[in-house]
Amino acid sequence: MTEAPASGIDECIFCAIAAKKAEASAVYEDETVVAFMDLNPVTNGHLLVVPREHAVGLEDVDAATSAHVWSIGHQMARALRRTGLRCDGIHVFLADGEAAFQEVFHFHLHVIPRYAGDGFSTTADWKERERALLDEEAEELKEALALGQGPD
Repeated sequence: MTEAPASGIDECIFCAIAAKKAEASAVYEDETVVAFMDLNPVTNGHLLVVPREHAVGLEDVDAATSAHVWSIGHQMARALRRTGLRCDGIHVFLADGEAAFQEVFHFHLHVIPRYAGDGFSTTADWKERERALLDEEAEELKEALALGQGPD
């Protein structure tokens, strides 16, 4: 299991929101997830889809819950397109771990409406890699899948 830096489940704001012990502007909820507006949105309409059961990251969430989070995220993205927000696109984002910019260590999916000139960007030094290196990494992943470290 992934360890959350600094705070534990007792201090998890998303657990508190899921348990209705903390305020949130809920959009959708069922027995597995809650979707609510992000308190610090990148753009207007930015929301989060969060499993009710505490899981820090991808290693900690079961396949059925993960699939449900993504399914509800898809529904939220489609709903955003039908609102008066008139977004130009949708950015679906999941940060898994501190190096990936995860700030709240409870698995969650961001659904972010995008607008031309909204100022949000992701930058990287995109470089084409040699086929031999890609093939080597693909083989490592295949081995991990064969050892049961892949899809449930």
